[in-house]
Order: sequence, then C-alpha cells, then structure tokens
Amino acid sequence: MNRDFIGYLLGLIIFIIGIPYVMFLAAGSPNLAEIGLIRWIIVIVLAIVGIGLSVWSIVYMKNVGGGNPFDAFNHEIAPRTSSLMTEGPYGICRNPMLLGVFIYHIGVLIAIFSIGALLVFIIEILIMNVQVKKEEQRLMKDFGKAYEDYVKNSNRFLPKLK
Repeated sequence: MNRDFIGYLLGLIIFIIGIPYVMFLAAGSPNLAEIGLIRWIIVIVLAIVGIGLSVWSIVYMKNVGGGNPFDAFNHEIAPRTSSLMTEGPYGICRNPMLLGVFIYHIGVLIAIFSIGALLVFIIEILIMNVQVKKEEQRLMKDFGKAYEDYVKNSNRFLPKLK
C-alpha cells in the first residue's frame, strides 16, 4: 500500500472522525437532533472552512513540498517534505493543516457544547503542540536559516497580524 495513502487515511481517521467521536463520547453522547438551525449553520461553516484549509494545506504540501503531512513524533509515517513551504496556506501560519483541524473541532464543540468535549479539545491542542515542537526541531535541521527566518515571521497555529 502506498505510504502517502496511509498518511492521508490515518489523518482522516484520527482528525476528521476519531477526535470528534471522542469529543462526542466525552460529552455523554448528546442528542444532536436538538441543535438549533443557527448552531447547525455555524457548525457546517466551520467544518467547511476548517476541512477546506486542511485539504488545501495537504495538496499544497504534496505539490510544493514534495511530501506528506503525517509525521508522528519524529517517526516518518509517509515521505517527509523536501522543500520548505512559506507561501500559500503556509503563508497564513506554520501549521495551517492543524489550524484547519482546530477550526473544524471548534465547530464540533459548538455542536456538542460540553465540558467533556472541551477537555478533549484542550488535550488535543497540548499533544499537537508537543508534536509540532518535535517537528520544528527536524525542520530546523533540514532547512536551517530559511526555517529560522520563517519562524520569526509567522506564528505556529494562528495567523500573524501584520
């Protein structure tokens, strides 16, 4: 099986299906039929924006960076990028794929609206922050000064206000 495909499949299972499902369970499996129309519209918009940003980032990473996003705690699941990306979605922040996932998960939080789901989200952010810091060490080794400059001019997850 193609390593790229495995990386994409793992991302889908973990971030698009798995974490929202854990959030749902942590919320006590609420009845989603009771969500009002306005909340559903907000949830759908955040899902489209978040998943759209993540997909754009993945496509950009494949086409420009020559690699795949799934690199877990310094274990190469799929081929790593061979070019530093600072434009396109990577001009927004250093981790636009995760920003997209977080936007999507905020939509899930709005749908579920529970402390349990919020705790899952906070734990996800903490774990991903550790993962990203490990990834940044590797990127510094791979791209040196160019990556150092990119770090100075961008934020890890949020867009930089100029």
